[in-house]
Amino acid sequence: MATEDCFKGFVVGGLIGAALGILYAPKSGKETREGIQHSAEELLERAKEQFDEAARKIEQLAHWEKELYAEKKGKVKKALEAGAEVLNQT
Repeated sequence: MATEDCFKGFVVGGLIGAALGILYAPKSGKETREGIQHSAEELLERAKEQFDEAARKIEQLAHWEKELYAEKKGKVKKALEAGAEVLNQT
C-alpha cells in the first residue's frame, strides 16, 4: 500500500511540476514541445525505476515465503512423525 501511494504521489508530482514548468516558462512552441518530451522521458524513466524496485521487492518476498514454507513444512513433518511414533509405541 505504501509503495502504491508513493508511486501515485510521484506521478502526480511529476505531472504538476511539468505543467507548472510549461505555464511559467516563456519559450517558443518548439522549445516547449522539447521540454515536454524531455519531462515525459524523465517521468517514464523514474516510473520504470519504481516498477523495477517494486518487482525486486516482490521477488524477494516470494523467495522469503518459499523458504518459510519449506521450514514450517519440515517442522510439521517432524511433529507428525514424532506423534506417529508415540502412537505406535502404545
